[in-house]
Amino acid sequence: MQFNYLVPELTVFDLTKSLKFYIGVLGFKVEYSRSESKFAFLSLQGSQLMLSERNGNWETGPLEPPLGRGINFQILVSEVEPLVKALESKGVPVMKSPWESWYRKGDESVGQMEFLVQDPDGYLLRFAQPLGIRALIGGGT
Repeated sequence: MQFNYLVPELTVFDLTKSLKFYIGVLGFKVEYSRSESKFAFLSLQGSQLMLSERNGNWETGPLEPPLGRGINFQILVSEVEPLVKALESKGVPVMKSPWESWYRKGDESVGQMEFLVQDPDGYLLRFAQPLGIRALIGGGT
């Protein structure tokens, strides 16, 4: 395994609950863990993140749910529909159902099928399935 240059580490309130969500529902894989530290390094189709149960080491202020306000984590996947179905089958609400987005990049538009879901601690996850590139139509977003 090769480490990405940027790997977010999310502080969580209950690592066991978070692992059930990330592994059992979304299909992430544990690359390695340190049970004594309540830490896990996860991956999914090339995306990587770390989960660490709250320990006070990295806190810059009060922590209260939902965590991660002001940030969303885009996670590229080959298909979003299987993830949506997995969430629905486990009774996990999707915050925003899949929608198609086209983002301007220079004189082209880059397309994605996206959906939003919050993890057990409130972190906002934006899963995105690439749809390709096309000539810029209108103003783009």
